[in-house]
Amino acid sequence: MTFEYFEQNFRKKAIQSGFSEDNIHKCLVYAEPLINKGLPVIFNTANLSALVGYKKNFIKKAALYTDYFYRNFTILKKNGKRRPLKEPLPSLKEIQCWILENILYTIPVSKYAKAYVKKRNLLDNVKYHKDKEIVITLDIKDFFPSIKRGSIEKIFLELGYSSNISNLLGKLCCCNDHLPQGAPTSPYLSNIYMRNFYLTLSNYCNVENVRYTRYADDITLSGKIDPIVVIAFVRKELLAYSLFLNEEKIKVMGKNVRQIVTGIVVNDKIQIPKNYRDKIRQEVYFIKKFGLANHLQKINSSQANYVYHLIGKINFALQINPLDKDMIDYRKFIKGLLN
Repeated sequence: MTFEYFEQNFRKKAIQSGFSEDNIHKCLVYAEPLINKGLPVIFNTANLSALVGYKKNFIKKAALYTDYFYRNFTILKKNGKRRPLKEPLPSLKEIQCWILENILYTIPVSKYAKAYVKKRNLLDNVKYHKDKEIVITLDIKDFFPSIKRGSIEKIFLELGYSSNISNLLGKLCCCNDHLPQGAPTSPYLSNIYMRNFYLTLSNYCNVENVRYTRYADDITLSGKIDPIVVIAFVRKELLAYSLFLNEEKIKVMGKNVRQIVTGIVVNDKIQIPKNYRDKIRQEVYFIKKFGLANHLQKINSSQANYVYHLIGKINFALQINPLDKDMIDYRKFIKGLLN
């Protein structure tokens, strides 16, 4: 939609509604940069209500009492601890998805961000670190909770939205004044928030001939590098964003050890870890030998949960190596059990 088209239609409706010429002018001045950026024009809560298809009172309640619009649960991490997550209820989630699709996705993010971006995936993150002298993996501590609502509101302000609308959108995307891990908007907002960090670190890495990518809260650097110097630089730059490294998860891997980046081995060739592959092979073997029902009884699991989880693990292996004949056969066999 061009601004000229918007102006013509807006002016006609505004005059019918009794707007003064001064108010019409102010609205058009506000709207023009948003339209030129391909963004939806949002003047007030009622306007947002019409765009997302929810009543104005509902949106106000979701912004003021956000915590009531989430369910809390935990998932098991690899270290045996549990990660707390907050999932928005379907109504708020639908509003957040609208914000993501219509506003946030119009903002380009760094090429070094490999997670939560369309047409980028895990393989894009690891392929840059294959066959390197040293691989360093770093984890940002409490990543999403450390990104505060004020920083999110600033993102909307910089797009051209008013302070009131930026405040409203920030509240709808945050819970307890920070990004909730579990909301559909949080991952992409984190990429936007980290844009300048990407730029600073990429400039440093280009000078030092270091490969660099970030996947969610994981930072990977590789090459012929001094780990102490590189880690110190990253640690210092993160402070500007009120972020800190998880010191317990810092890993420095030379070529003499198995170099793993986001669960993928990158030493000589990119592949899933042997124990991961062996586990899949073992599970398929037991199903073939004892039958699915007997196998499920032995491991005390339900069919739906187990089978789909196993297919997910096989798909992960095929994402890394799409031509893996064994995994292709495993997937065909397991899917056949669902028919």
